[in-house]
Parts: sequence; structure tokens; C-alpha cells
Amino acid sequence: MVRKIKAKTILRLSERGLSGRAIARSQGVARRSVAETLDAATSAGVGWADVAGKTDDEVYALLFPGRGDRESVYERPDWARVHRELARVGVTLRILHGEYMDGCRQAGKPYMGYDRFCKLYAAYVAGLGAASRVEHKAGRTIEVDWAGKTMRIVDPVTGDSSRVYLFVAVLPFSRYAFVEPALDMGQNSWLRCHVAMFEWFGGSTPRLVCDNLKTGVVKHPRE
Repeated sequence: MVRKIKAKTILRLSERGLSGRAIARSQGVARRSVAETLDAATSAGVGWADVAGKTDDEVYALLFPGRGDRESVYERPDWARVHRELARVGVTLRILHGEYMDGCRQAGKPYMGYDRFCKLYAAYVAGLGAASRVEHKAGRTIEVDWAGKTMRIVDPVTGDSSRVYLFVAVLPFSRYAFVEPALDMGQNSWLRCHVAMFEWFGGSTPRLVCDNLKTGVVKHPRE
């Protein structure tokens, strides 16, 4: 069974050019187990470079999500629905896990904890081939955008409430973030937020990357 061998070792030996037969012989496992592991890696778009820094258990969970999981006694979430719901603004894994627990309680079924829920969802996404890791270099890029949700501020003197928009900037290498409120999403606010961002970060980067927002995009060149 694949569970009794180290999938990471199989990928490492395959990267070195060993055949499936040679890997099976050197590890004392069935050729079918080796082939299954390599097929799973191909389907997931995973190579040795993607798993070199992972543990054996992490690699196995990546290639065979849910198989042999001790939490299999728990009610299995509808991962396809979870994946769809996460595309909606404001929806998080914490919220979806809460809904999953509520459903299990109402049905009188056992449920898994939040950490396991997140781990298995990550394995599900990896199995779809929908996730690819982007390698960022430190100090090269800042990603900027207006947040999807707005907030409200209240004047402590008059009690008047005003809507504010959130400018968000992230250094993708460190995931260090900066957030600045603005009363509108106009050009002046956009520039003011950038000035505040550079002051907060203590410098600038060669590139600023924004999404398809009206404030920051003037035209869409073909190239």
C-alpha cells in the first residue's frame, strides 16, 4: 500500500532518473505502488522541486488527500461547495468550518476540528491542480488594491456615520501588509494612500502591481 512507503522518496528517486522498477526494488515496495505515486504527482502537477521542503506525511497528504486519514470517522465536508463559497467576498475557511460544524451538530454526526478542516481543504485544492506557488523575491513588488468590503466610521462629537474604503498593500514575499482608510476611491485618495504606504514601508519597490481597478488602470494594452 502507498501509505506504507514514503511518497517523497519515490519522487526524489524518480527525479534522479531511476525507473519505476528500480525504485520499487531499492525500496522494497510493489511497482504498482510506485506507479500510483508517480501518477498522482503527475495529476496534481507536483514535482520534486515542489515537495523537497515538505515532510513525508505532507507529501503523502498532498498526493492522496483524505486517504488513510484518522479523521475519516468524521463527516466529510463538501469540498466542492467549500471551494465555490471561498470565491465570494467575505467568506473565509473559519466561517465555512462553523457552518460545517453546525450541520454536523444538527445531524448528530461527529465533525473534525478547524486545523484538520484547513489541512484537508488544502489537499483538496492541490488535487485539483488549481494551486500553484508563485516565487516572490524580497523587495521587488508591492501588490495594491481597494478591499472588496467597506467600513463605517462614526464622528465621536456629532455621531454622524460615514462610509470608508480600504486601500490595501502587501509585500508578497513577507506578506507584510498596509491598510489605509479613504472616504472615496478617487485619484487623489489613491495617490495619498500610496504616499502613506511608502512612508510606512520605509521605501519603495521597482514594481507596483494592481488589479483591474478603475483608479489604477488607464488602458489595457494588447502586449
